Amino acid sequence: MKMATSNPRLLAVKTLDKVSNGAYSNLQLNQVIKKHELTTKDISLLTNIVYGVIQHRLTLEYQLNFFLKNPKKVDSWVKELLYTAIYQMEYLDKIPDRAIFNESIKIAKKMGHDGIRRLVTGVLHQIQRKGLSSFDEISDPIEKLSIQYSISKWIIEELINQVGMDKTISILNSINEPSKQSIRFNSRIVKKNDLAEKLRSQGYQVKDSELVAAGLILSGKSASYSSTFLDGEMTIQDESAMLPVESMDIKPSDVILDACSAPGGKTTQIAEQLDAKQGGRVYALDLHDNRLRQVVKNAKRLHVDDVLSTQACDARKLDDYFADNTFDQILIDAPCSGIGLIRRKPEIRYEKTLADVKKLSGIQLDILNAAASKLKENGKIVYSTCTILNQENSDVIEKFLQEHKEFKLVKPTSKMNVATNDDYLRIYPDDFDSDGFFVCNLVKNGGE
Repeated sequence: MKMATSNPRLLAVKTLDKVSNGAYSNLQLNQVIKKHELTTKDISLLTNIVYGVIQHRLTLEYQLNFFLKNPKKVDSWVKELLYTAIYQMEYLDKIPDRAIFNESIKIAKKMGHDGIRRLVTGVLHQIQRKGLSSFDEISDPIEKLSIQYSISKWIIEELINQVGMDKTISILNSINEPSKQSIRFNSRIVKKNDLAEKLRSQGYQVKDSELVAAGLILSGKSASYSSTFLDGEMTIQDESAMLPVESMDIKPSDVILDACSAPGGKTTQIAEQLDAKQGGRVYALDLHDNRLRQVVKNAKRLHVDDVLSTQACDARKLDDYFADNTFDQILIDAPCSGIGLIRRKPEIRYEKTLADVKKLSGIQLDILNAAASKLKENGKIVYSTCTILNQENSDVIEKFLQEHKEFKLVKPTSKMNVATNDDYLRIYPDDFDSDGFFVCNLVKNGGE
């Protein structure tokens, strides 16, 4: 039974407090939404505040600390309450300060004692009188960017080293902008134009993707509310995430390995193009059975499970499961730091470290090495990641090619024209306002 609590700001504070103490934001938020009676408008505000505060956490901490005598002695939920207030004042222009103050003080009274109410009231009135501090007071240029854009310093340093200051600032500006809502039409059961018209009739604004042939951009309401989602005529997927499969040139009879498949977006994109009667099949791998169940669930919703096989295994140990020269193509959407997803998954900007990146690059190379012998002659490995750092992308490919002279690079094809001077497809978050992605095609040519 759902609880009748209908105050999205109160629920946002409680959610953020749990997230700050280790809970996953998406799981915690979903749990709160399921548990409470909330209108669509309340859910939108709750989600906006939770992800907005996480997205701007370093900025909000910096600004709040000027108004707290001893920040370490203030309860975590009180800080979260004040972060939500500052976030609404600074980033949500449709809510008057008066409403923000009144709601914040009510929450302080409800969750704490009179002393906390006085503290919250005092801080909010100080902010109103004095205004928030300027970033110009920060002398270190990297720290200034870190606080201003709320992102770990090591990520900024790596980006500056790899793409330069101007491109780094362009990326930093883009990752705090809202994500677009993109969907992929299911070519098995509907034509793209027909789906677009159906979505318009349901009240969506629909635009064609500039980035991928299979994509549409929706606005107006959540795509998951549409009957076309439930019927399997489309699925929700970022435009950049469609690129690896679009570069595969799949034949209906291909036997394909998706080495790191869950939750199944790319697996089902492959499966759409296969024909069971012609022997087409995609083998989806993941470490965990429960994640593979999600792949199967998605495949059934999209009516493509007739060409799907699953296997729980470590993609570094393919010798235990498959013979050499088995697959026409192999997709390795490798486990990575996810730096390209920062706009969509804001915690990544704080949680990941350079040590994580170095460890993951070793795993990525191991998976590539394991897959090499499983590919048929003239077959193709598509290697992709949702990160924008060279250590997990071009550096890994260069090491692989040094060890495997039988492979050569072939520039990926795509719908859009991306300026590039090499054989890789690199999408940065500011290029198309999509996720950051890397795609590389490796063809096995037998050393010829």
